[in-house]
Amino acid sequence: MAVKKPENMSFEEAVTELETIVQEMERGELTLDQSLKQFERGVKLAQASNHKLQQAEQKVSILLANDETTTPSEFADQVE
Repeated sequence: MAVKKPENMSFEEAVTELETIVQEMERGELTLDQSLKQFERGVKLAQASNHKLQQAEQKVSILLANDETTTPSEFADQVE
């Protein structure tokens, strides 16, 4: 199976693959060369995911700017 470029993956696909890479590297069973390749892939996946998040944030800001009754607020990352 061909490997997708990170920029062509959905956010969810990229995060899932990144989690898999982290698990593989944490097990410590990869060779140095394999680890370097996976690390490089992980960096590209993280960058592509970050870019997608920035795009989504920008879209939300634009949508909220068009809605004068709603103002953006900080996201509280707390579970109650």
